[in-house]
Amino acid sequence: MSNDYLHILVFPWLAFGHMLPFLELSKSLAKRGHRITYVSTPRNIQRLRQIQPNLSPLIQFLSFPLPSIKHLPEAAEDTREIPIEKVGYLKKAFDGLEAPFSAFLKSACADKSTRLDWVIIDFAPHWVPKIAQDHGVPCTFFSVFAATTKVFMGPCSELIGGSRKSPKDFTVPPSWIPFPSNLALRPHEARFIPYFYAKNESDTTDAERLATVISQSKFISIKSSYSHDSKWLSLLTKLYEKEVVPVGLLPPSTDKSPTKKSTTALGEVDVIDWLDQQPAESVLYIAFGSEAALSIELLHELALGIEMSKVRFIWALRKPTCVSEDTRILPEGFEERTKDTGVVTGWVPQMKVLAHASVGGHLTHCGWSSVVENFQFGHPLVQLPICNDQGLNDRILEEKMIGVVVPRDDETGDFTREDVAKVVRILMEEEEGKVIRHNAKQLQEIFANRASNEKHIDDFVEKLRKFKQDV
Repeated sequence: MSNDYLHILVFPWLAFGHMLPFLELSKSLAKRGHRITYVSTPRNIQRLRQIQPNLSPLIQFLSFPLPSIKHLPEAAEDTREIPIEKVGYLKKAFDGLEAPFSAFLKSACADKSTRLDWVIIDFAPHWVPKIAQDHGVPCTFFSVFAATTKVFMGPCSELIGGSRKSPKDFTVPPSWIPFPSNLALRPHEARFIPYFYAKNESDTTDAERLATVISQSKFISIKSSYSHDSKWLSLLTKLYEKEVVPVGLLPPSTDKSPTKKSTTALGEVDVIDWLDQQPAESVLYIAFGSEAALSIELLHELALGIEMSKVRFIWALRKPTCVSEDTRILPEGFEERTKDTGVVTGWVPQMKVLAHASVGGHLTHCGWSSVVENFQFGHPLVQLPICNDQGLNDRILEEKMIGVVVPRDDETGDFTREDVAKVVRILMEEEEGKVIRHNAKQLQEIFANRASNEKHIDDFVEKLRKFKQDV
């Protein structure tokens, strides 16, 4: 392997489900001696995980303040801080970074010591490839979603003026999948599809952004691995008509810092101490990531189903941004009634919780990063997808029989407490869930294989070097 070190700029979209995988990729590249310039906004950079001392000299954070936009709260710099109907305004503000980014790139490329070798971009900064091309810097689009999701959305010709016109068209597997598959959206999931193809306040559709960065990238990089996704990666290469390079699953390292106490309605608790007191594989971990949120009505139904199951649990529950401060997000008296079997708190050290011997299952929204983190430890899933790619991930997980799906009304997405209690007990306690628990443990061999992930990064670096030489 060559020892020529690269200077790489990474530029994620303003959502933590995007920024964190970009950071993990940055750290993996910095571990190999490459210099990284990580672009984001001031508050996001402050909130990103601290970099290990041995890597901090190689990862420079470049801060671009967002321009002020009418209807966008002044302090809002990521999607968690705004209701979904205002995300278009965030994209409009994000597009305001085009001019300062262009000025930075021009200055950096004028000096040999700071010149960039590559730009790794997300779907949102669709104006970056043209700017980079003007300075002779190649780009690769890095997808934080699984290959299955990208296959489902189709080639660039489908993203721009494609054959699927209505939400109903997305409730069946697309015609370009040549093998049997259940990869399709439920009607209650598909009703959000038109937003992807419609112009928002930024005057650009998400489909246009994605098609632009795919078509103008030298090759496509993706958070995936051959051992998990080989047939989907091969199909994606055909659809995009350019090379698709998996960078590995990028599992974050287990946090070794001291655990701080978590605040609950009944006082402070050290969740690791609490887990230490529970029997092995008896606790269900419940979390929906940084952005996915159920309605208050469904949150109450979920809570009552958890209570009805009588299973031990830890629930990392954030108040949705769209509800007022005084809104009760859990049923009256829930925490008092379940105090002997569960803990509800706004924050937990997720990797430490998943790694704990007392945890035996995970109730999840099926976000790709959460799935990757979970299967490092081989936990079976209770599957409750909410938005974005989660329904598609849910179909694949269901097909692999590594989780139990909460039954829902196809049209409304509603579910009942009785069904929640039933699937939780199946997963955690009953004979019916034994095969699922076994399959999840088997999958750990792929997701926890650090050597395989390191090999994917090494191959990715060699690809960056090869393409740079060919430019």
